[in-house]
Amino acid sequence: MRSVLCLALLAPVLALAAATVQPVTAVVPENGTPGVTTSSTPGPDNQGPDIPPRALIGTIDTVGGTTFDWWANGPAYRMIANAPFWGVHVVWMYSTATTGQDFPDRNMRYNFYDHSTKAWNWLDVDYMQSGVNVFDKRAGFGNIDVDTSGVAVVSCHVQGSGGITPRVSRDAAPGAGIFDYADGEPVLGVCQWPPIGVNQNGQINIFPITDAYDMSYSNIAPGNWPNFSTPLTGITPNPGFPSHNIAASKVSGKVALVWEISTGTPEDAYVDYSTDGGATWGNGPTLLDLPVAFGGDTVTSCYITSLFPWYDRQDRFHIVANLMPMVNDTGYIFPSQLWHYCQDNETQWTRIHTASVDPNNYLYAITSNATLACRPSIGQDNDGNLFVTWEQFDTLNYEPTTSRARADIWMSGSDDNGLTWGNGVKIAAAGTHSLRFPSIIDLAVDGYPDCDTVYIIYEVDSVSGFYVAAGTLPSEGPATPNSVVVQKVPVQWHAVAEQKDVKPALMDVAVWPNPFSRSTRLSYAVPHRGVVSLDIFDAAGRNVRMLASGQSEPGRFSVNWDGKSQSGASVSEGVYLYRYTLNNRSITGKLTLTR
Repeated sequence: MRSVLCLALLAPVLALAAATVQPVTAVVPENGTPGVTTSSTPGPDNQGPDIPPRALIGTIDTVGGTTFDWWANGPAYRMIANAPFWGVHVVWMYSTATTGQDFPDRNMRYNFYDHSTKAWNWLDVDYMQSGVNVFDKRAGFGNIDVDTSGVAVVSCHVQGSGGITPRVSRDAAPGAGIFDYADGEPVLGVCQWPPIGVNQNGQINIFPITDAYDMSYSNIAPGNWPNFSTPLTGITPNPGFPSHNIAASKVSGKVALVWEISTGTPEDAYVDYSTDGGATWGNGPTLLDLPVAFGGDTVTSCYITSLFPWYDRQDRFHIVANLMPMVNDTGYIFPSQLWHYCQDNETQWTRIHTASVDPNNYLYAITSNATLACRPSIGQDNDGNLFVTWEQFDTLNYEPTTSRARADIWMSGSDDNGLTWGNGVKIAAAGTHSLRFPSIIDLAVDGYPDCDTVYIIYEVDSVSGFYVAAGTLPSEGPATPNSVVVQKVPVQWHAVAEQKDVKPALMDVAVWPNPFSRSTRLSYAVPHRGVVSLDIFDAAGRNVRMLASGQSEPGRFSVNWDGKSQSGASVSEGVYLYRYTLNNRSITGKLTLTR
């Protein structure tokens, strides 16, 4: 018998008056057949004068602007990355066009927050002029990561001689804004939407997809710039939509590919792993066993915005996903739930947040390619605490000219590797704008000895609803100048700070940066009271430095190693070992010191 409670809370993907209840998806026209979209009759103006968005926690920096308001077809990509000792890199989808509808100047736009000057490199009184273009031709739909030298690596797709093809750029120095290019043509062929991830050795991994949704994997090996490897093709099953994403470890050669099957009922998720930088891949794609999220006979389903994969600084693999209920092969946008997956946890799936609304208050549709709470992304601070951010629509706050609900930015945190999560908190309110496509920094900016700061980039859409190319899909709203902002959130505000009495569930050690040239920070978890020691050894097994010793209460603790011995003398570059011991159990790992 179907769960009555579940059915009472379900709502279709479109506005209540819509004729269909299937999830509405659309592909931003680039090269190929567009998907489905909707239009609606504008509702009454209940908003009054313009109300600017505001940070409910932390502060907001305006780093750029754009009229291109549709940054992603499917899941969130990494659009912000921290290079410790250098700064924070951000990119976004950029254009200044408001007429013509083809965005001829579209590009990936870049800005850089310099840790030494504590300022953004390219700011203009006119925020639409802030930042610099990454590519030398029309480009879009890429993301960002950082290589071992602290420079930005940015992907996109461009028009090649044979069709749409991936392109990757690499900056000349951290924050320089002078880019060199690696063209995917002819090795990668005609494909697009190419997310990248960079490994600890600087290898650039790329995961593009064709307009027929055939996926491939390639990489640029260290020292082999700008040459792509022969792509791995034939990755199945076909997702039927650009729902794919990639993660690369900053500790090892691990790479993970994830995607969601948009044509399925329910919509399943797959993951494929490599532990050697893509040279070999396990036993083929693995079907993720989704949690029982909604109860009764309501089936748990992914959605095209679901999957954000990531390796933390302890080399553990995570996925954050927004899940939707499916009844009789029909998906619904709420209740929408956010879940966290980690292979290393005893309970691999844990719920982060549930977003729902009284059906009587669901009067206006959200935009295409979304559920009520969606596009989560994940990062951590220097003590190993996890943070997730997402966009969540408020169906009582709508744009009168388009009748589209507006979105706010939400966040949650965990101090036990995702076994438990703090209550979801709205950190930015939309006002009469819509806050879209948030991406959280991979590693919080180190505030030692004070608290770290989490950075989140997102778009402030002046008119809720997408503006798309003429003759392909009907637009949901006009092209408008929209600011691009970075919100800086101190970690101490969050549930992690509120749960200091919660004991860590596992012994672990987080080290960042590694390799390092000046100093590295070791954060270790003490799950129960006991005798702790943390020591550094050289390759011959000699004790170089004692960082911690003695009786410890449960909690998470951090200590820096400055590359010096116990006597205060600088040690030579090379490979060192740390050993963290709690009572009779130990964890050992490598540190690489460069001079």
